[in-house]
Amino acid sequence: MSVHTAARTAGRITLTCAAALTAALFLAAPASAHAGVEADTPRALAENATLTFVSEAESDTAGFAGLRVVLPGGIASGDVTLADAPEGWKLKTTADGYTVAGPALKTGVDAQYKVRVRQLPDTGRLVFKTLETYSDGEVVRWIELPGGDVEPEQPAPVLQLKPASPGADSSGPSPATSSAPTETKDARPAAGKAAAAQEDGSSAGPVAGSVVAGLLVLGAGAWWLARRRASGASETPTADPES
Repeated sequence: MSVHTAARTAGRITLTCAAALTAALFLAAPASAHAGVEADTPRALAENATLTFVSEAESDTAGFAGLRVVLPGGIASGDVTLADAPEGWKLKTTADGYTVAGPALKTGVDAQYKVRVRQLPDTGRLVFKTLETYSDGEVVRWIELPGGDVEPEQPAPVLQLKPASPGADSSGPSPATSSAPTETKDARPAAGKAAAAQEDGSSAGPVAGSVVAGLLVLGAGAWWLARRRASGASETPTADPES
């Protein structure tokens, strides 16, 4: 084989390998879509941290209609508020997280939104399991946990956190009860009844005293009258049996 023939053969092999690699990358492109999360302050115990979530579109026929996120331990649904989202999208809390949904996005448009978390927990990693719903009803689940030798095909968004700043401390869970004053509607009648009872007791005292005093006077008068009659009877002369 001549030098020129060998060179041409090597060139063909190189082109064939390059074409094969390009085809492989092209076919693998849809699998590269993922859901991710970033934080403006990726640090444990950070307060009022803003998290940015991005779900890459992978459907050729429908757009995103909503996302559902399962919050990791240490973050309550009430600690999360919506900071930014596609037009018309709203956040609603669930028992284990929240949903962000609204008018369907155009096909091929990534879903990006931001939430504000009252305080991040004291941990090194946060996993946000995410379910993506398209306008045609298709649901894509990014819920697999990372770890192990095999990389998951649909890993959940993971946020790596730096250690807490010196002096940082947990401010505790969000208040579960309202700070509004306690309703006193039921307490007022009770107080009124108590006051009425006191008034009745105070007014009944003098009346009872007057009655007792009157009875004592009547009793004394009756006693005096009985004594008077008895005394008069003893003074009347009796008839002489001999007369």
